[in-house]
Amino acid sequence: MQVPELMQRVGQVLLPGDEFRLEQEDSISLTEVSRPSRAVCGPGLRRSGARLLVCKSGVLRHKAPNVFWIDSQQKRYVPAKGETVIGVVTAKAGDVFKVDVGGSEQASLSYLAFEGATKRNRPNVQVGDLVFGQFLVANKDMEPELVCIDGSGRANGMGVFGPGGLVFTVSLGLVRRLLSPLSELRADLEQLFPCELVVGMNGRLWVRSCSVQQTLVVANLLQSADSMTAPQRKELFRRVQQGAL
Repeated sequence: MQVPELMQRVGQVLLPGDEFRLEQEDSISLTEVSRPSRAVCGPGLRRSGARLLVCKSGVLRHKAPNVFWIDSQQKRYVPAKGETVIGVVTAKAGDVFKVDVGGSEQASLSYLAFEGATKRNRPNVQVGDLVFGQFLVANKDMEPELVCIDGSGRANGMGVFGPGGLVFTVSLGLVRRLLSPLSELRADLEQLFPCELVVGMNGRLWVRSCSVQQTLVVANLLQSADSMTAPQRKELFRRVQQGAL
């Protein structure tokens, strides 16, 4: 499927109800090397037959070769399989913990979903603890399920947070900017205040710096940068570096 019309709208604001027609190829060549031409729909886009529908307002983004999604300032989180999130343990029901991840319903987390956990060696998880986990199951027909191990059974940075640090909420757009491989925001922040930063795809950030004061400053800077343009953010960081704020 070719999407020339969609490519022309990259960088523009789209609204729910906008529709694009996908051109389907009538034949497949058995001699020429096939090239990936099928459009991959990300958040905010939905395929319906030969149509591509916009489900939420925002800026259309594109990643080579053929990935498209809508970049918006959405704050409501919808769980998706494979995404890593920061959650709060709210209850313990038998062998399962209930975790608030900011979605429409709580996720379940088994005590066996930790590295090295067995029936005899249970993890030390208490109600109120912060956990960093990954969705193993996430769809509209089933309860979301979290795990704190990867495919090889290793924690790989996931699990219960230690003491200290601060958790706060930002928009999902800022989360994607921080997770970008070439994130200018993250690079500027590392130069200003070295700190530990954990980013959850559900819009929750955990930060810990060398002191409580610096931790609060970093949190305030990230929350302020959520609604700033790049020049405004650089000016704010420059003033903080000079001690004006």
